[in-house]
Amino acid sequence: MSVTLLSDVQDQVQKFWAPLFKDELLETAPLPALVNKEYEGVIKRGGDTAYVSMIRRPDAQRKTIGVDADSFSSTKLETERVGIVADQRITAAVELEDMVDIQSQIGAPEGQSKLRQVLVEASMIELNKYLYSLVSPSPSSPDHILSGSTTFDQAKLLEVRALASAAKWPSAGGWWLLLDPVYFNHILNAQTLVSSDFVGDDRPVVGGRVATTRFGFNILEDNSEGILQLSPTNAGQRCGLAFHPDFLYLVMGEPNFKLSDLHSNKRHGYLLSVDMWVGAKIGIEGALKHISIYNV
Repeated sequence: MSVTLLSDVQDQVQKFWAPLFKDELLETAPLPALVNKEYEGVIKRGGDTAYVSMIRRPDAQRKTIGVDADSFSSTKLETERVGIVADQRITAAVELEDMVDIQSQIGAPEGQSKLRQVLVEASMIELNKYLYSLVSPSPSSPDHILSGSTTFDQAKLLEVRALASAAKWPSAGGWWLLLDPVYFNHILNAQTLVSSDFVGDDRPVVGGRVATTRFGFNILEDNSEGILQLSPTNAGQRCGLAFHPDFLYLVMGEPNFKLSDLHSNKRHGYLLSVDMWVGAKIGIEGALKHISIYNV
């Protein structure tokens, strides 16, 4: 008596496919959305330069009636200007087979194409790494590098707040605090820092995430590889960045998508890419407008 094997009927077995694309594990990249992008000019190509200017505040005078109040002195208006060159090109690209479903994805309306979405996400993750590589807080007067921070609790948050206030961070633009998952767990474990009984409901939303607001800071979790660059030993956890958006200036051109066939390379299929020109630079007095925190 013979036994029917799967191989005998495999041509009769039906195969069902899930929708073409599913979301993959998502790495957040909030820093590019939060730094200063208010500049003069439009980035159209690599090498373009944008400028950010600041008016330096003059010293006021106080005089006494009957003594010297009838006169005053003035100073020449002083400005400081920083040029940021878009000298970094970020590109993400994929090769595709000649498949109707994939081609329909390419032509999908804006915001509905998973292909375009993942290419932009890849570009933003690389941009996030680039911005973190530029972090360079003041090492003295006072020190804005808080190393050896094993936990990020209320006491540490107050220490960071005191540094920011002493450095006279502007209120316009807000104060931001990005924490890696380990530090952010410490915040979540502190009832006085997250409970609505202690925290107001007026909380900003960045990238679909609601920030926790406490002691003047908007606090967000950052699970990116970029934030871990703050640790000089690449420890892999316990890293944070507190900043005012003016600590870093970012200039960006519009993302440029391009679809080409591979026939010239004697290959079938398509190449889809996105690229954009970017540039960034520590802002005016930027070294005093951000604080890095890490364990080791």
